[in-house]
Amino acid sequence: MKFSRILLIVFLVLVFVMISAITYIKVGLPNIPLRELTVDAGPDRIANGKYLANHVMVCMDCHSTRDWSKFSAPPIDGTLGKGGELFDQNMGFPGKYISKNITPFSLKDWSDAELFRVITSGVTKSGGAIFPVMPYHYYGGMDEEDIKDVIAYLRTLAPIEYTPDASHSDFPMNIIINTMPKEPAFSKKPKKEDSITYGKYLVNAAGCVECHTPFDGMALEMDKAFAGGRAFPMPTGTVITPNITPHPETGIGSWTKNVFVARFKAYDMENGYNPPLVKDGELSTIMPWTMYAGMDETDLAAIFTYLQSLEPIDHKVQVFMASK
Repeated sequence: MKFSRILLIVFLVLVFVMISAITYIKVGLPNIPLRELTVDAGPDRIANGKYLANHVMVCMDCHSTRDWSKFSAPPIDGTLGKGGELFDQNMGFPGKYISKNITPFSLKDWSDAELFRVITSGVTKSGGAIFPVMPYHYYGGMDEEDIKDVIAYLRTLAPIEYTPDASHSDFPMNIIINTMPKEPAFSKKPKKEDSITYGKYLVNAAGCVECHTPFDGMALEMDKAFAGGRAFPMPTGTVITPNITPHPETGIGSWTKNVFVARFKAYDMENGYNPPLVKDGELSTIMPWTMYAGMDETDLAAIFTYLQSLEPIDHKVQVFMASK
């Protein structure tokens, strides 16, 4: 009888601890405070923010309406910043996540400090957490000035009167999500002359590792970072990201810098590229080639230099499987 009472007490204590922990996570987290910050939106700041948001961080890739009937799904004119792109369980996500409207229509009530916090730590205006479909963990490692530039640019977008549906997480992610935001760990933007370090900075800002690394349903398999293998279901089949480590046979070790840069520039719509329609069973891609194509050639070259400095990983990938 005495032993049973001890077991009952232990059980009740464990239940109390578990309920207390869950309550703290749901109510006490995330606890990243706002900082005092006002962005001076000068022309140089806006210009760099436009470049970053459209061609490096590619914010507009997810926060616009993409035309999935065409190769690389370029953003549709007139939808820049509108939001509404869906990331759900069919793509391996633990919930239904919908990109927000980031035009002034939606952001007019957000302060610069609130935008800075959500971009760099994943904490919303109301203090809630967002799931890192938007790679705020990477943005939190950037130069603060670059983030301010993006904020300045967002303020200049044409307002679009549209409110996407709210995102939601499945259990238990609806609890875990509050533990995800972290204090940013900013860095200073390297000089362009330091190609490897500058290239690493750009690769982080572009979130390349997020797609070009195998994903087991819970986390990236970082022992194969940049070795490709993450699958994305598409309307015409499943695209699997390629190996971009410098392995000479299964990666890009045999590529030259000129070949790498030219591959991106081939998709530049401002220089005549017209994305073709993609039919059933034909190769499609989630890679926003038409947006990255606008990147400066010096920046693309630095990215290549950094990727070539990585450890080669022998990982052969079949990059596309047509729907049956």
